[in-house]
Amino acid sequence: MSFEQKDRFQIEGGHRLKGEITPQGAKNEALQVISAVLLTGEPVTIHNIPDIVDVNNLIDLLRALGVDVQKIKEGSFTFTAREVDLDYMESEAFRTRGSGLRGSIMILGPLLARFGKGYIPKPGGDKIGRRRLDTHFLGFEQLGAQFTYDPDKEFFRVGGHALKGAHILLDEASVTGTANVLMAAVCAEGQTTIYNAACEPYIQQLCAMLNRMGARIDPRGIGSNLLRIEGVSNLQGTEHRLLPDFIEVGSFIGMAAMTQGEMTIKNAGIPHLGRTVDVFRRLGIQVDERGDDLFVPAQDHYAIDTFIDGSILTIADAPWPGLSPDLLSIVLTVATQAHGSVLIHQKMFESRLFFVDKLIDMGAQIILCDPHRATVIGLERKHALRGIKMTSPDIRAGVSLLIAALSAHGTSIIDHVHQIDRGYQQIEQRLTAVGAHLRRI
Repeated sequence: MSFEQKDRFQIEGGHRLKGEITPQGAKNEALQVISAVLLTGEPVTIHNIPDIVDVNNLIDLLRALGVDVQKIKEGSFTFTAREVDLDYMESEAFRTRGSGLRGSIMILGPLLARFGKGYIPKPGGDKIGRRRLDTHFLGFEQLGAQFTYDPDKEFFRVGGHALKGAHILLDEASVTGTANVLMAAVCAEGQTTIYNAACEPYIQQLCAMLNRMGARIDPRGIGSNLLRIEGVSNLQGTEHRLLPDFIEVGSFIGMAAMTQGEMTIKNAGIPHLGRTVDVFRRLGIQVDERGDDLFVPAQDHYAIDTFIDGSILTIADAPWPGLSPDLLSIVLTVATQAHGSVLIHQKMFESRLFFVDKLIDMGAQIILCDPHRATVIGLERKHALRGIKMTSPDIRAGVSLLIAALSAHGTSIIDHVHQIDRGYQQIEQRLTAVGAHLRRI
């Protein structure tokens, strides 16, 4: 069977999901903390690692760099970066492997901190618009590194054997930028302050892990937008467990609501969800907290809230603890069957809303105002979405189209589901277990 034939989901819509589902370990945290193993030659054990394409590709990249990777059990690995092949970074094989992985940018900070240099090809990933990398390299430069870019080979290089602490004001509160500069700063001489830092739970997790490795990150700043780091000469091994993926939690809330299903999301990591649950509640979806589980009861209808003066609700992404941009595609899709209207404002990426043409083909009422804004006029279940053939352009749009297809009348085909596999672990098996009629063909 050809790759193109395998890379496709067939979904029979209209079946209510029911049962329990557990979110995987957080993808975005995994890419950071797995990269951090390069900071030490001692063993680092990480648990709850999701079995997804992007994370597996990063692990394979570390293996190719000479990191010893031992699988302890499902989701648990020990990494020992005692011997790192720096020459491999100059190879064509590295250029090919690294260019296909967005998360490959995360190895630069640790390599720079420990070895004084790091190379990376221009990373690939989602087709959601421009993702500039200036924040990473401007931060490295302020620590004393030199940055060069080869536009012909699309290759980034940073070097600096005597990094010095500095006061760094990030030009944007980038999560990956904060993590990369932070990992470089932990071994820089003197004190570094990172202002306008991202403060997502995954950054907090990375800080806690680095401190257990011997870094000196002021705990009073962890979770805020100001990090203070006192550089150390070396780090040691540690053990770390990933948080549940709050993007998956939001995805499952959306699936339950759209299919009029009843779902319990086990071990959801409620203290680390930010505004995730609140935003779905503003769409009229009931979500109950039961310990660390979330329960979404079956609802035939849900109504979108309005602002106090009665004007149309606007839902926009924002830095933590605001709504993650990764959830906006899902929120938009769920709103198509609500009572009422909502304006979705995607501030970060200029192409992330372009998937709405597929929802319109399915019968949704959406006005794409511009690349960043779309108005959704809820159908209130008076008209079911209809199954169609479509293509997944990125991870989050792909799972949003999957949610739409699960609720639709008839059969849908989604091509390029490798995009979904990049962020969701064994998604067809897990959804089939709660009643979805879904198969890979």
